[in-house]
Amino acid sequence: MERRWALVVGIAGMVLWGGVVGQAQAQGRSDLALAALATTPHMPGEVLVQFYPHVTERAKNDVVARIGAQREELLVAGAWRSDFKGDLELVKLPPGLAIADAVRHLESDLDVEFAEPNWIYFPSVSSNDPYYTNGSLWGMYGDATSPANQYGSQAGEAWANNHTNCGTVWVGIIDEGYMYTHEDLAANAGTNPGEIAGNRKDDDGNGYVDDVYGWDFDGADNSVFDGTSDDHGTHVAGTIGGVGGNGKGVAGVCWSIKLMDAKFLGKRGGTTANAIKAVDYFTDLKLRHGINLVATNNSWGGGGFSQGLQDAIERANQAGILFIAAAGNDGRNIDASPSYPASYPNSNIIAVAALASNGTLASYSNWGATSVDIGAPGSGIYSTVPKSSKGKIVSGYASYSGTSMATPHVTGAAALYAAYHPGASAAQIKDAILNFGIATSSLAGKCLTGDRLNVSGF
Repeated sequence: MERRWALVVGIAGMVLWGGVVGQAQAQGRSDLALAALATTPHMPGEVLVQFYPHVTERAKNDVVARIGAQREELLVAGAWRSDFKGDLELVKLPPGLAIADAVRHLESDLDVEFAEPNWIYFPSVSSNDPYYTNGSLWGMYGDATSPANQYGSQAGEAWANNHTNCGTVWVGIIDEGYMYTHEDLAANAGTNPGEIAGNRKDDDGNGYVDDVYGWDFDGADNSVFDGTSDDHGTHVAGTIGGVGGNGKGVAGVCWSIKLMDAKFLGKRGGTTANAIKAVDYFTDLKLRHGINLVATNNSWGGGGFSQGLQDAIERANQAGILFIAAAGNDGRNIDASPSYPASYPNSNIIAVAALASNGTLASYSNWGATSVDIGAPGSGIYSTVPKSSKGKIVSGYASYSGTSMATPHVTGAAALYAAYHPGASAAQIKDAILNFGIATSSLAGKCLTGDRLNVSGF
């Protein structure tokens, strides 16, 4: 009896300490987040609330009731987490309550670790504009390829050494949906190994019914391709894993690979809540099924700081998953003015700037001597897209520009390295990408390495 009582006292002590110290930390984070409210898109009337582990259902209800709010959705269950945190929930505010006021009220409660806006993110693309043999696919070229471009990713040189097959590697695309039936992608469309297609059951118990190709968190269904509006996600997929050597269209960095999608970007962008669920979806998929999922591609940004999203990225980190992120398309120094998610400090993040075909830093690309890691081809990049023809959706190709287009070159590089270095950790893969780069004058002082992507030795 005495032993049990001592344990309770010990836990109570830890909770009290966590509440006091945690609130001080939360206040600093919330000040950072709330300062961005006036200029950063967010969901009106919604906040994310991180409760401490000890908080009961009744106490949670009391917390939100004090500001007239309602608990809307459990985003991350504390019982599932490996970081010893409690439940993260989406909360709906009453009409007339400003988000800044709600956050401050919630963070003054000893049951709340932090509260924050539900930011909205957008694809990092500034687009427009067929492929390897005709000189169009410059991002895959190298010094010794034909055609050649020294500022390409050198993928063609890796292919010349028969390094094309990433068939043992999985990559998650967190973006719009992607056209997994596209003529240049269908062979590389991964499917959930724990799910039986079409039986209307959640076979693997992850909470999602028939999530065969992934899950649509924006639409709350299993349809990860919804038409021509999913062009951005499809374009990203083609750069990572467009089928090579088939005489059609483009070739991705990896000619064979397993691609899966977590769609959270819709017509109005995507929310922090859905981004967190998308990141955790792939973490759970890897842990649940033991698949060799090495990275997620994140060609999006625009929201303010989110501790909830940073925590989700850290859970991916603990599972050995790289989070490869677009630096953003605002043409600014993100050391001074952060761009999320690229600016989070998690060690599994690789933040990517965009290069033009002449080796210059693209005018739209964000940069940062400490916040951005490496540059990669991002302007005038041809890849796969869905097209509408005579009332049907067909396979097409298009040229887009943006850090969105640079990022999947690096994600493909991570998969390529993992395929030919079995057992390499996420940290080792990241080190290889950053250490094998080629010094580039336009990137000197503009990114951590001062280098552009080079996969010739992968």
